[in-house]
Amino acid sequence: MSTAATAVGDAPPRALSQGDLACALAVILIWGSNFVVMKMGLQTLSPMLLGALRFVAASLPFLLFVRRPQLPWRFIVAYGLAQGVGQFGLLFLGLRLGMTAGMASVVMQTQAFFTLILAVTLLHERARPAQWLGLAVAFAGLLVIASAHGEGALQMSLAGFILTLGAAFMWALSNLVVRFAARVGGQYAPFPFVVWSSTVPIVPFFALALWLDGPASVAAQLAGLNGQALFAVLYLALLATLLAYSLWTRLLQRHPAGRVTPFSLLIPVVGLLAAMLVLGEQPAPAQWAGTAAVLFGMLINQFGHRLKRG
Repeated sequence: MSTAATAVGDAPPRALSQGDLACALAVILIWGSNFVVMKMGLQTLSPMLLGALRFVAASLPFLLFVRRPQLPWRFIVAYGLAQGVGQFGLLFLGLRLGMTAGMASVVMQTQAFFTLILAVTLLHERARPAQWLGLAVAFAGLLVIASAHGEGALQMSLAGFILTLGAAFMWALSNLVVRFAARVGGQYAPFPFVVWSSTVPIVPFFALALWLDGPASVAAQLAGLNGQALFAVLYLALLATLLAYSLWTRLLQRHPAGRVTPFSLLIPVVGLLAAMLVLGEQPAPAQWAGTAAVLFGMLINQFGHRLKRG
């Protein structure tokens, strides 16, 4: 049965295998720690230059060894722009402008609900009542988190929150590109897709860095690249981009978007703990309450139909 038929037909979607669950766990651990690493990289690199170096390392060394995926260029370019420039341009900028790493790990997971809305609207995937209820609960949690912004060094800024929310929406758009590509290209190999789509953000990110930072600042940052910045670039490129996104893309190929994306609900748990241990962040009480609501909404989204059935 084709992917499209699975998504919109009467046959129930296949269950996640043990291998799928292992892939999801790996993604959770990598992306949960991802936000702390981004903060480390942004201590010495500007948001746009960090984005450029991330995608240079994730693509250029592999182009001679990895063949282009058998997909129309429009999907490769669209994914590179949405996931690369859109998602990470907004996220890096939000982290630089006061978004805390822990809260970023929470807010970014609203991509699951943006994906649900877009998948129902554009792909005609079916959504259960529990998924809509979960969305409403999580949205209430986001409002609580947004109300707890501040101006301190370890507090979340409103600008950072809004930019991170925009990044989550761009992530959802990239999820939809994957689903559309699966319908056209079938079971294409995820790793070549991620490598080749990672070439797309390089020029836009360098152009934005030169425009926003200036040529002299870009040259100085590159000349002063230290071990911490290099670690951040390689972690973001090799683990968070090539490995994690290849696994994520594979899961989206095999299962409907509404079934895969809610597994990201564990990412904030790792993200919050990592931010507290490494960066010393301490979320405010309202942020904890909002985080609990977001996670509860995602639990309803994923498991609410089972409670009703039982």
